[in-house]
Amino acid sequence: MKEKIRQELDGIDIRFNEPLKEYTYTKVGGAVGYLAFPRNRYELVRIVEFANREGIDWMVLGNSSNIIVRDGGIRGFVIRMDKLKSVTVSGYTIEAEAGANLIETTGIALFHSLTGFEFASGIPGSVGGAVYMNAGAYGGEIAHILVSAQIMTPTGYVVTLDNRELRFGYRSSILQENGAIVLSAKFALKPGNHLTIKQEMNRLTHLRQLKQPLEYPSCGSVFKRPLGHFAGQLIMDAGLKGYRLGGVEVSEKHAGFMINIDNGTASDYENLIDYVVEEVKKSSGILLEREVRILGDTL
Repeated sequence: MKEKIRQELDGIDIRFNEPLKEYTYTKVGGAVGYLAFPRNRYELVRIVEFANREGIDWMVLGNSSNIIVRDGGIRGFVIRMDKLKSVTVSGYTIEAEAGANLIETTGIALFHSLTGFEFASGIPGSVGGAVYMNAGAYGGEIAHILVSAQIMTPTGYVVTLDNRELRFGYRSSILQENGAIVLSAKFALKPGNHLTIKQEMNRLTHLRQLKQPLEYPSCGSVFKRPLGHFAGQLIMDAGLKGYRLGGVEVSEKHAGFMINIDNGTASDYENLIDYVVEEVKKSSGILLEREVRILGDTL
């Protein structure tokens, strides 16, 4: 199959048996069979059509900021959109390809004195991933500013969905159900004062630095916010702040985060997540729902 891939997908950057821990924010994850970096939509379509024709599983990963890849890795193709990262501005609208860095995109909004994107100024990850999970922080979320997204269906068709059709919910969208992937997204912003926008972005970045363990590898916010509660507070109330399994620990700085402090593994993350869910249920009666995605095979 490797030789067939080399022949039929000639010219596309494809790496074989590549360790995914080199690409994930958690610094864990086994190898992927075929890691692909398409330079444009044409190459992306070639990869998807080839995989579908050959019966090979495929998936798209953004910047891997809110995922855990299991230690057994992922079979088939993993497609990284890093090279599809153009951002254009037209009036008060920003259109960004899926691989564009979300933080850098908010910086472009600032450069053009456009307001509405400040909430995302410290959220790691890609535009595509942010749309996929309706990323949000500090009272804002992607659903508030997104006009439409161009997506590709699992069979390779490209269509445009508007905000309503994407069926956004709390950290969710229709894309999590139908297997489609984001190609680009269009955001409607408003004219604003450059200094005011910059000050707000600096304020939110400062808050994030104060409250979140950015100095350690982590998968970001582990759990969704339970109705009427905060996951971090529930975990702290259960006495789990600083609790450690293997090389992964519930952060002392923010109990809603789990950090890789000593060569932790994906199994350490999963075991700690399961333990926290169980203990919080015992302590409060509330069942925490995972926000982080867990992918791949166990060893």
